[in-house]
Amino acid sequence: MPNNKRGRDENLDDEQRQQPERKREEVRDRVREDRAMSGALGGRLGGLDEVLESEDYPVTTDELVEAYGHYEIETQGGTESLEEVLAPTDNQTYDSADDVRSRILGLIHR
Repeated sequence: MPNNKRGRDENLDDEQRQQPERKREEVRDRVREDRAMSGALGGRLGGLDEVLESEDYPVTTDELVEAYGHYEIETQGGTESLEEVLAPTDNQTYDSADDVRSRILGLIHR
């Protein structure tokens, strides 16, 4: 008669070894989603993300619209230009690319 307990123990060991890999895959998937939602390269801000990184700060809303207003941004309803996304805001001053990203993402998630 085969030893069933030994077989169960081996299956349990295999399952426990696979759990860390599953967790790593879940974390990788979450990071990819977060990057996409945060405007990381290839995400909602597309090419705009790169130019924001190279911009000299501080910069105002009006300066951003003048320089990059034509850039397309993915929104919940499709795509809009940066000018359209920032239209409802007052002229603000941003101290970093992260400040600009936060404002844009806040506006497109309304």
